[in-house]
Amino acid sequence: MPILPIKKYPDPILYKKAKEVNKIRKKTVDLITNMLETMYAAKGVGLAANQVGVLQRIIVADPDSANANDRDKKPRNPMVLLNPEIISQEGENVAEEGCLSFPQVIGMVKRAQQVRIKGLNLMGESIEIEAAGFPARVLQHEIDHLNGIVFIDRMDKETRETARKQMEIARKR
Repeated sequence: MPILPIKKYPDPILYKKAKEVNKIRKKTVDLITNMLETMYAAKGVGLAANQVGVLQRIIVADPDSANANDRDKKPRNPMVLLNPEIISQEGENVAEEGCLSFPQVIGMVKRAQQVRIKGLNLMGESIEIEAAGFPARVLQHEIDHLNGIVFIDRMDKETRETARKQMEIARKR
């Protein structure tokens, strides 16, 4: 499966809201397969369709892969969600985040500690996922992408300015 190019900041597609998936076709399944391979190849833990240039409400994630020393040898445990929506959230957690669309940028972001998400699985069946801690953070981050929100938008003003400076330096290299 081909590795897809990941859109980088300041690509305008990162700020666009993705459209709902109304029908799961072969090209939808192919896109998801390619998104998973792209995510693993980039050593990421999540990826939203608009990060690869497709404005569809699709995310893939594998928070467990963050703990793998050699990600190529660790069993994969991917999550695929179509039309994901956060239906409840609880608590608060501030932690470091990065993003495949913002290489070399890391910053502190406040997120809910626990979330409940509804969406569709690859078979088009309605599912609900409950997640806490790091998996909840990953899912919130990817759903933000589908809503045209990037993680630097969630940072406090000072952290966001530092992140923008990091991006400018990285782009000039």
